[in-house]
Amino acid sequence: MTDFAVWAPTPALVALDVDGVSHPMNRGRDGWWHTTLEVAPDARYGYLLDDDPQVLPDPRSARQPDGVHARSALWDDTGLTWTDDNWAGRGVEGAVIYELHIGTFTPAGTFDSAIEKLDHLVGLGVDFVELMPVNAFSGTHGWGYDGVLWYAVHEPYGGPDGLARFIDACHGRGLGVLIDAVFNHFGPSGNYLPRFGPYLAEARNPWGNAVNIDGPDSDEVRRYIIDCALRWMRVFHADGLRLDAVHALVDTTAIHILEELAAETDALATQLGRPLSLIAESDRNDPRTITRRQDGGYGITAQWDDDIHHAIHTAVSGERQGYYADFGSMATLATTLRHGFFHAGTYSSFRRRRHGRPLPIAQIPATRLLAYTCTHDQVGNRALGDRPSQNLAAGQLAVKAALVLFSPYTAMLFMGEEWGALTPFQFFSSHEDPQIARATAEGRKAEFAEHGWDAAEIPDPQDPATFQRSKLDWDQVAGQGHLQLLGVYNALIRLRSDADLADPWLGDLQVDYDEDQRWITMRRGRLVLACNLNDAPVSVPASGEVVLAWGAPRFDEEMMQVPGQSFVVLRTAG
Repeated sequence: MTDFAVWAPTPALVALDVDGVSHPMNRGRDGWWHTTLEVAPDARYGYLLDDDPQVLPDPRSARQPDGVHARSALWDDTGLTWTDDNWAGRGVEGAVIYELHIGTFTPAGTFDSAIEKLDHLVGLGVDFVELMPVNAFSGTHGWGYDGVLWYAVHEPYGGPDGLARFIDACHGRGLGVLIDAVFNHFGPSGNYLPRFGPYLAEARNPWGNAVNIDGPDSDEVRRYIIDCALRWMRVFHADGLRLDAVHALVDTTAIHILEELAAETDALATQLGRPLSLIAESDRNDPRTITRRQDGGYGITAQWDDDIHHAIHTAVSGERQGYYADFGSMATLATTLRHGFFHAGTYSSFRRRRHGRPLPIAQIPATRLLAYTCTHDQVGNRALGDRPSQNLAAGQLAVKAALVLFSPYTAMLFMGEEWGALTPFQFFSSHEDPQIARATAEGRKAEFAEHGWDAAEIPDPQDPATFQRSKLDWDQVAGQGHLQLLGVYNALIRLRSDADLADPWLGDLQVDYDEDQRWITMRRGRLVLACNLNDAPVSVPASGEVVLAWGAPRFDEEMMQVPGQSFVVLRTAG
């Protein structure tokens, strides 16, 4: 016998449809409807609300074999075969994380084909794989941030069984797995949840209506979010989550949903006997996000730090448009590296207001902030989806990598950056609703046309060619220039295990720079990183044993000449 239950306080009548046969359900006082039936293990089912003949998928569906508009399918996780009993897990602080998109990571775009590339990641030396959203969304391909059935795994990737095989394979190779979870909005197509209950709030964010996490009848919606989050870690053995755009979670309650989720995640970690981590994407530069709960914070493990990205990217590339306007100088780069946030109660010209709050560097270690040279956002949300490797010299890419991987921050790479992939990562979608498809394409062109781009140059996200162009070309790795960059990434990652780089406290980090000559140094213990962002060689006051270098430095007493667009790591005498 199978128990069916659905929270549906809005309709007056709910029936269960199993393979085309309707069965009445009983309503409880809490808005939950129940019934128990004997059905096939893989039965297709859905719900009928009031007198509407449309069969709706289960809001907590585990599997959608025919897409998000069709019936759900029963799926039993007890049938999964796991071989990761010896996986003890690890925390994300100080790790190297590798963000990837299943659909474009390999030509086939599935969990099983991604498994075939895991040995590359092991050889690179990364610690975690971070999957862009794998929840069910409308269409066959997309970034995954328009999910509408959060509990189901996108079927074209391989469904829930494929995800389990992938995570089991990662653990077998010593790789942790993080899953990108989107709880701030639902996608525009296939979201039937408002017909069941008050899942949406009146407040809006850039993607539509916000989720009702603090309004009337929001307790069950909060439970829907938290249960979903814990399920990725309990059922699928994920080692944590990346929480998308938490600044768009509108919560006025005394216990913020992030704090509640962090507490329940810690409890689950204790129950499972392995670390579990939550990483927030936050636009607020608010240290409370990563401050421990006992100290008055939300208790999130770590958060993305776009200020570090902006400071490094602009200093190396020279780009200064849009939200890059406040960045670009060596002083800004040094300030950001020393303090974690550049905007810390300071004026943001892009926002036209003060932004952020100072990071208490004596209380919060740098490992709770993620540093990176590119992400799916910082590449895919460019007009053409072009990567830094399509615009910068190899030496510039190496300098950016060194600034991230030598730093005390938790590091993150975006798939393909380690070899300087020349394929773009563009914004792509496959909305089945013609109106939504048209609006998505037209909105994308209009957005960038306002910033001076020729609308004709903007890739159509609905064009299948946009998706195909965004797939990694693994044949590029064998190219000489690509292999050289890959070797440097590997060496920088291995260097992070040096005892001198174990100190996570920004108060111990020494940063010096010269604005005119455009060099910058970071000292951590006896190790010193010297980067020359200039095209011409510069003299830097440093000496010692060369541990790693891009280019050939020359020494003259206490000075080191660093070639243009290159870096040197030295081990000093003391």
